[in-house]
Amino acid sequence: MVLTKLKKYGEMVMFSHTLFSLPFGLIAMLWAANGIPDLKIFFWILVALFGARNGANAFNRIADRFIDKKNERTKDRHLATGEIKLFEAYGVTIVCFLLMAFAAYMLNLTCLILLPFAIGIFVVYSYSKRFTWICHFILGTACGGAPVGAWIAVTGGINFITLLLGATVCFWVAGFDILYATQDIEFDRKEGLYSVPARFGLKNALWIARASHVMCILCLIAIAVIMPRGIFFVIGIIAIILLLCIEHYNVIPENKNKMIFASYHMNQVVSVVFFIFAMLDFFVK
Repeated sequence: MVLTKLKKYGEMVMFSHTLFSLPFGLIAMLWAANGIPDLKIFFWILVALFGARNGANAFNRIADRFIDKKNERTKDRHLATGEIKLFEAYGVTIVCFLLMAFAAYMLNLTCLILLPFAIGIFVVYSYSKRFTWICHFILGTACGGAPVGAWIAVTGGINFITLLLGATVCFWVAGFDILYATQDIEFDRKEGLYSVPARFGLKNALWIARASHVMCILCLIAIAVIMPRGIFFVIGIIAIILLLCIEHYNVIPENKNKMIFASYHMNQVVSVVFFIFAMLDFFVK
């Protein structure tokens, strides 16, 4: 019974999608510490990333529960069907944000001071599709906070490389979120919701998603030049370019399986590829 509930909570917050920003946070931690940080810092960074990501997703499900009920594509989500009760979703959100807050307290004062700002971005994103088509980039900013937060957790400060890595994640996430949103163009227009596809149409949305991913790659190249990084990092960038090309090739809004593959599965591979080659670049001399 307990395991079944935990499984459903994990499905609600899409726990398997933790792979999106976690690798970027871990690499930022590695770069900031110039190696493996103290075990205590490592542990609390993991706790903070876990709490932030899952708390944000749980709150997003709460905010979208009525929209999800109306949308044919999302009507089977746990809150929309009543499979998970509203109080349970609030409980998951509160527990995750408390974990994030305690982790920030255990890390350093800067993390604790910036905590309300981070949670504020999560909340704003959850309602942003009701008032702006830049909602995809707000989501990207929220996810881009993973590497920035990990860097601050180690050093107590920030630098240009951190911002570039955060921007990399921001443009990458915004790009594939725009692709995913192409499935809901008519629904969003009907319900008065904002998104890049609903505002600019399918063809223009695809170009904006491509431009976002080009910006992602340019940020990675800038990191490779400024730090500088080695051959493995360059190979990783090339691999990511190829994966993003495959992703865009497979965008067929009317084919749900293709869209899940392009928007989710391909991007989980992107983050893992980044992690592997960034690790090789750092440790293999």
